[in-house]
Amino acid sequence: MKRVLLSTGLVVAAMVIQVCVLARLHLPGAVPDLLLLVVLGLALTYGHVAGALIGFGAGLLADLAPPADHAAGRYALVLCVIGYAAGLAKPDSGQLRSATRPMLVVVGAAIGSTVLYALVGALVGDTAAQHVGLGKLLFTAALYDLLLAPFTVPWIMGLARRLDNDPLADDASASGFGARIGGQRPSLLGKVGSVAKGGRRL
Repeated sequence: MKRVLLSTGLVVAAMVIQVCVLARLHLPGAVPDLLLLVVLGLALTYGHVAGALIGFGAGLLADLAPPADHAAGRYALVLCVIGYAAGLAKPDSGQLRSATRPMLVVVGAAIGSTVLYALVGALVGDTAAQHVGLGKLLFTAALYDLLLAPFTVPWIMGLARRLDNDPLADDASASGFGARIGGQRPSLLGKVGSVAKGGRRL
């Protein structure tokens, strides 16, 4: 139950931030995807099954929340696959000993989600990627998400482990990822925003 409440709260908070704040920033190319980073943080903590379920729920919320202009279920499918794949990279010991793995997961997820979103769109007749430029979207999505990851992913993983009463939770995530990349422990999730695919991709 704790996992459900935490996951729901984080997903809803991320959705509110991206719809109310960052969806209106109009950054070049893509914009940081906080919803994706929330799914990655939870998937790296809970594993591939939970990652897939959380990804599906988060994606469906993004599909239904305004100003989404695509078919419902499109981003749900993308985040379901991404959440499952990210969960396979869950550390066996529960502790991030290096920043390499989560960095690769974030970059791979940013690129993979953009490609999958474009492919699913092509199957339903959405050709927006051809006009926007897929290459530019891939580069900016990976860059923005990687820059925000040290301030979100380790914080989410640490919080999830603390609620699970994991003794490794105190500094495992921050020392293994955030401290090695950003040089300091992340503070509050509310200080970082992102836009989901429904509002920022194609």
